[in-house]
Amino acid sequence: MRRWGTALAALTLAGAGLATTAGTAGAAAPSKAASAQAAACATAWGSGDKAVQPAGHRLLKNIRAGQHECFDRLVFDVKGGTTADPTGYRVGYVDAMYQDGSGDPIAVGGGAILEIHVAAPSYDPENGAETYPGRAGKPLPGVDIAGFRTFKNTRFGASFEGETQVGLGVRARLPFRVLQADNRLIVDVAHSWAAVR
Repeated sequence: MRRWGTALAALTLAGAGLATTAGTAGAAAPSKAASAQAAACATAWGSGDKAVQPAGHRLLKNIRAGQHECFDRLVFDVKGGTTADPTGYRVGYVDAMYQDGSGDPIAVGGGAILEIHVAAPSYDPENGAETYPGRAGKPLPGVDIAGFRTFKNTRFGASFEGETQVGLGVRARLPFRVLQADNRLIVDVAHSWAAVR
């Protein structure tokens, strides 16, 4: 068993030496795997404002975050949303964030601030019952972005006149997209302008 381990280690080192020699001999074209990865992560999303007018307002149930190979993702769970009848939103970069309604400034950490408005209040307009426990100027409850490549900070703005406002602090002004999948509104922010590895 030891001989096999020694033989495999020797082959691995020899292969690494050849790869290093080949890499320093000249700038070879990227491998097919690297090219496929670059194509998979290429973003043409842009960083301009994106919006869909609301047909009506739905209730915000939850906000969560996830990491992907090419981007970080923020998901808004909206009760009753469908792909055919999309939830309204406005998403765009701002120089500073101000709470809807009061106009009070809200500090959002990071190199750039992506302000997100979703046509889904965090309370039920019929009875005033809270549906999402966000508090003005505080981090989003239950959203842990520690170790994320692009997301640096989150802040709840307000739930005002049928919309919920969220500030997302990101590393820099990077391309983003907004998707809808049934009861989810999804905001993806790329790790870079170029292909991400």
